Amino acid sequence: MQWKNSTSRFGIIAIVLHWLVAPAVFFLFALGWWMTGLDYYDSWYKLGPWWHKSIGVMLFLTVLLRLCWRFISPPPQPLSSHQPWEIKTAHAVHLLLYLLLFVTMLSGYLISTADNRPIEVFGWFSVPATITSIPEQEDVAGLVHLIVASILIGLVSLHAAAALKHHFIDRDRSLKRILGH
Repeated sequence: MQWKNSTSRFGIIAIVLHWLVAPAVFFLFALGWWMTGLDYYDSWYKLGPWWHKSIGVMLFLTVLLRLCWRFISPPPQPLSSHQPWEIKTAHAVHLLLYLLLFVTMLSGYLISTADNRPIEVFGWFSVPATITSIPEQEDVAGLVHLIVASILIGLVSLHAAAALKHHFIDRDRSLKRILGH
């Protein structure tokens, strides 16, 4: 398998980056949702957010790398069987996925740094608190984080459903290309 994308196939780097991001988004959503129900005396009260923040920062770096890789190695051409509306919709959905990912991660950063403390990432490094003066920063960013993450998970689910539709109903190679076949 080639490293870079070709006009007809995804390369290994694009595939690995895609499959690092996809489960991380679902995991972080589930963890975030679960964390909201924890009480102060739960053993995961501090551990859950530590994992959520650390994985969130690593996801940010991975999405940034993935976006840079798209410019270095553009994705394959759409399949000839795809209708023009499908191509335009897929392009719009991918742009919206990136936008929602970045808004979710930025709002998470604003929640985590509202108290002027850095985000510790697995004990490897810290992300400094640079924006701390927004009125009611933690509450406003928390609401944005919840709403945008919920929209994101819905759009990711539709994206996955579209891939399955292409695979099982249209019987085209869309899903196989991102699986590396």
